[in-house]
Amino acid sequence: MNSLLVYGSYGYTGSLLASAAVSQGWSPIVAGRDRRKVHSQAEALGLEGRTFALESAAERGRVGTETVRVAAALDDVDAVLNCAGPFVDTAEPLVEACLETGTDYLDITGECSVFERLRQRDHRAREAGVTLLPGVGFDVVPTDCLAAFLADELPTGDRLSLGIKSESTLSRGTARTALESVGDGGVVRRNGRLLQVPAAFRTREIDFGGGPEHAVTVPFGDVVTAAHGTGLESVEVYLAVPPWASRALSLLDSAGCLCDAGPVATLLERATDAAFDGPDERELATDRAVVWGEVVDDTGRRARARLETPNPYALTVDAALAASERVLGDGAANVNVDPGFQTPATAFGSDFVLELEGTRLQLLEPHDVGDSSGSDPARSRLVSDG
Repeated sequence: MNSLLVYGSYGYTGSLLASAAVSQGWSPIVAGRDRRKVHSQAEALGLEGRTFALESAAERGRVGTETVRVAAALDDVDAVLNCAGPFVDTAEPLVEACLETGTDYLDITGECSVFERLRQRDHRAREAGVTLLPGVGFDVVPTDCLAAFLADELPTGDRLSLGIKSESTLSRGTARTALESVGDGGVVRRNGRLLQVPAAFRTREIDFGGGPEHAVTVPFGDVVTAAHGTGLESVEVYLAVPPWASRALSLLDSAGCLCDAGPVATLLERATDAAFDGPDERELATDRAVVWGEVVDDTGRRARARLETPNPYALTVDAALAASERVLGDGAANVNVDPGFQTPATAFGSDFVLELEGTRLQLLEPHDVGDSSGSDPARSRLVSDG
């Protein structure tokens, strides 16, 4: 097998990935910034370990120097799978080093800003012959593949809505990433442009299979990836939450500056680490999630579908290893993945998610569109062109 380095391998998801890879006969290199944790994991799994740190954008003042240092750790590696969040801090230094060394890059991010930053490196990646494939976990494999499927079902469609329902316990890394985004508001795509909007900007009722449920807009990466893969001009992503959560999210958004204050931020981080530990083995084996999608055109026609998946963390392990195998060109899954910025669906097709264990797609009968959401579009603010 060609060489794969898993960065952030000792975190919750990274540990699951590394162990699963070994059980499947792989010998990935485990890596991260904590020498003790890397050494302990490498010894336990019988793998090579490498230790190197990635400075955040706020800390990074010597990009060239850092790129050289990280590139030295990747020089003999065919692909990197980044599992270290928040990815807004780790993706760019790894990607810069990958472009320097000709190493393919994958990660399991769901952070909207990360997808947009990597999309803007598409030309450089093509020139370097490097594949940039973020979002090979639950974010955004199911939603990206569902978006591509629905776009094919209704080629005249120009508006996409996605909904996600999951009751899975969060890992510390996921919870910390969510905490860092408090106060940042939300993001939607309108007419080809990314717009900054307040948290819980819009609400709607979505049927995830058990009747209508309350859902609110969230700034997930599909506002970038779905548009890249399908050309759909308007994209919103919703998350199923209790009705009271809409108000709570708005209050948290308003309190963002307070949460960023040093002592408060430290207290919240400690509370987050104590409260979240990720799903246990039973949850990983038995929990289910549902992804809903709808594409609409100007005549009122729409195509809708639901996709049922395993626990999001279990699916992330399966999807990330399957994607890594394809990018590396190993085994029976040998495929030709083009260089440049890719999404799971553009790299592997909309059926990729259905090749993963425990997924099931249901195409719903289309009918005329009704207006099931409401907010003031005048509150949106342009942050980036698509």
